[in-house]
Amino acid sequence: MPEPTPIPIEQLQFAMPPTHAGVEEERRHRKERLVAALRLFGRYGFEEGVSGHITVRDPEFTDCFWVNPFGVSFALMTVSDLILVNAEGKVVEGRHHVNQAAFTLHAQVHRARPDVVAVAHSHSTYGRALSALGELLDPITQDVCAFYEDHALYDAYTGVVVDEEEGRRIAAALGPHKAVILRNHGLLTVGDSVDAAVWWFLTMERCCQVQLAAKAAGKPVPIAHQDAVRTREQLGTDLVAWINYQPLYQQIARREPEMFG
Repeated sequence: MPEPTPIPIEQLQFAMPPTHAGVEEERRHRKERLVAALRLFGRYGFEEGVSGHITVRDPEFTDCFWVNPFGVSFALMTVSDLILVNAEGKVVEGRHHVNQAAFTLHAQVHRARPDVVAVAHSHSTYGRALSALGELLDPITQDVCAFYEDHALYDAYTGVVVDEEEGRRIAAALGPHKAVILRNHGLLTVGDSVDAAVWWFLTMERCCQVQLAAKAAGKPVPIAHQDAVRTREQLGTDLVAWINYQPLYQQIARREPEMFG
């Protein structure tokens, strides 16, 4: 057998974020990614009654966003279930009500951050546990360094977020970062795609779990500042988040194709 010849690198497949022929194609893409993300949230057990939401900005009407409707299970979500909500919190497309907390919180984040395409929030177990301590994530593992000096703490709790001013304060606390820990509440992450925002949420939840476990077991050894910064520069971009998310999207899309109906 002759010695194998290396395949030219330009012939190897490598997934990158897609480009779109038009706004309708991009809208459909964002809605499909949103539904897949909601199904993943359901699979990971992030559903707590009617709490939790993921939003994605409409590519044409940029002051409106698509969101999961009030009272519909993450695990059963389909594209046809999604609703489009305008800047006043009114449903302009769809047949369900909007969760008022989803509108109040997410709308203010979308308004404050025009660079943000998607926002993810749920009452996940380890996110809530860390938020109850009022702590930031420490640089104790490679993965958590993606959040090093790129997440914030909203150090207040005043009840369910249904007031616009409270939403504005949370958006201000988030600032330019990719995530914010809402004290006594949970996690919120953002990204330039659904894929990125959801990957940040999933990995942040696991980082919370690791930090809680490590501190329960002993005294974690922190990663040095310069090393944590360098690691964040390698792992902390939305493109890296998008790439990391693709295996999860592939699994849910192949196993549950009915969600695209």
